[in-house]
Amino acid sequence: MTGIPLATPYLDTGADQLSFTLGRPEHPALAVRDLTVAGTVVQLRLLGASHQVIAGPVRETVACLPGVEGGLPESATHEFDGWRYHFGARVLHCSAGEFTERVAAVLARCDGDARSLCGVFPGSPDAVTALAVAPHGSGLSWRTWHTYPQSRQIVATQTRLEAR
Repeated sequence: MTGIPLATPYLDTGADQLSFTLGRPEHPALAVRDLTVAGTVVQLRLLGASHQVIAGPVRETVACLPGVEGGLPESATHEFDGWRYHFGARVLHCSAGEFTERVAAVLARCDGDARSLCGVFPGSPDAVTALAVAPHGSGLSWRTWHTYPQSRQIVATQTRLEAR
């Protein structure tokens, strides 16, 4: 799978520019996938500045946002009405060969999966933002990947949303 070819350059140029926020309004999206997972309405959104996931009471945004300081938490936990939310992020620093292999694995992971959304930005087949959601316990979970060929960094996030 090559992902959805996107016609706009990505706005963030490194992992340190990404920020994590909850509750922000919908941002203009380059691609959207609407689905229902484990009885919860979910919207996966590819942004020019990375991603947004809307699931049940959650509006998770990981993006380069004007006026919001960059930097992702290693983890964050929040309680919503009847839901427990946990977010985790890590930055992988890769060698050239390892970076290409990991990006290929992300693309293969999303290939043909109706519960994923993957975009490839112009300039490099390894400039990718991908999201995948699945049922998990009493709720759902999603993973995202943001790849930066120029620095060979991959930001990987994993989120769980569980009914209490």
